[in-house]
Amino acid sequence: MNSKKNILMGIGNMLRGDDGVGAMIAQTFKDADWLSLDCGVAPENFTSLIKKNRPPLLVLIDAVEMDLEPGEFRIIPPEKINTMPLTTHSISLSLLTSYLKNFTSEMIFIGIQPQIIDYSTSLSPAIAKAAEKTIKILKDKRFNIIQKL
Repeated sequence: MNSKKNILMGIGNMLRGDDGVGAMIAQTFKDADWLSLDCGVAPENFTSLIKKNRPPLLVLIDAVEMDLEPGEFRIIPPEKINTMPLTTHSISLSLLTSYLKNFTSEMIFIGIQPQIIDYSTSLSPAIAKAAEKTIKILKDKRFNIIQKL
């Protein structure tokens, strides 16, 4: 792998409806400038890959309860990550991001407001649309159009 590639870490459980949006984006997103990782519910298992490759840009995407309309997404600044009621994962995302920031020039955490987290393998329509928009933003590297939380 070219160590100058950006890395996308998609986080979430694809067996729990909208919670799987990050993992689904990672599976769908293909771009020559990016390494796309479906981290499932164990993003900590991918930290050595981040440490080894030291990407110029690291983007994490996960379903996050932010009291927004379903499908809305925001960049969550590092100081707000530990205040978010996150999720189904085995490691605190604030701990994960504070560790990973040591191995990248820039890190962006995108949260997508879920509609339904249940035992389903499909995304609700609003979340599927948000996933499509997010993939386009990744391809175009236009993160400046995403509002901050």
